[in-house]
Amino acid sequence: MARRAHPVRRPSHPLAGIALVVAAAACFSALDTTTKYVSAGVPLLMALWFRYAFQALATTALVLPQRGMRVWRTRHPKFQALRGLLLLGSSLFAFASLRYMPVGEFTAIAMIAPLAVTVMAATMLKEQVSPLRWLLVAGGFLGTLVIIRPGGDSFHWATLLPLGLVVTNAWFQVLTSKLARTEDPVTMHLYTGWVGALIASLALPFVWTTLAEPRLWALLALMGLAATVGHFMLILGFQRAPAATLTPYLYSQIAFAMTGGLLVFGHVPDSAALGGMAMIAFCGAAGAWLTVRESRVLLEPVEA
Repeated sequence: MARRAHPVRRPSHPLAGIALVVAAAACFSALDTTTKYVSAGVPLLMALWFRYAFQALATTALVLPQRGMRVWRTRHPKFQALRGLLLLGSSLFAFASLRYMPVGEFTAIAMIAPLAVTVMAATMLKEQVSPLRWLLVAGGFLGTLVIIRPGGDSFHWATLLPLGLVVTNAWFQVLTSKLARTEDPVTMHLYTGWVGALIASLALPFVWTTLAEPRLWALLALMGLAATVGHFMLILGFQRAPAATLTPYLYSQIAFAMTGGLLVFGHVPDSAALGGMAMIAFCGAAGAWLTVRESRVLLEPVEA
């Protein structure tokens, strides 16, 4: 009787992965809070260009002397370019959203991206989705409606902008998880920064404004630093643990965002918004836990 074994997964370091993902969430919240603050005085596309140019130049200056031109080698140049384009689209939706929305509420809506991945898997990839998972997806989108409140007095068309971010970010997460299995994280980081910077540069001559306040330049640099460090930590986290294990901890970004909104803008979400945010966090985290349970692989040899 032949013996065969289930595929053995790469060594996992879940605690390190979790710590990196939580740190990345804190960086992304700092980026969003700073973005909202500077949006009143800096053109949107100029801020977007600065964020990507900072990442591209800082990463290149740091790694090129140590790694040389071989750091640009990749097995999937088209996917690297697509990943950079998706992140640029996510950033564009995020920057536009934050002009009109509080940081905490915006972050909560953006965090339904993992639930959107479930919908994409069922509708586009024809994967089987359990009734419980569909219930969690429905709960997450219901929480989004509670925050947006279409038809209510507080509704504004700009509250729909984060939904564009959800779609682009869902695809970005899928590509990040896939590429992190084989690609060098530094290489991924370089391509992400340069794709965003080069595309955003096309609009720069039309939106460039000389900023009179040095404080705004410093805040733009902070945006670039937070984005650069956050995405690098996210890639390193995905290398150390499965995406399904790490996803629940991405929802710590909601708490960081609420803290930033309170400290910088004095904003406290109302009870309805808090309820919607809680629904999104619970359904998203529960969906990730369900993924871990469903995808668990037995490592013992199997008789055949």
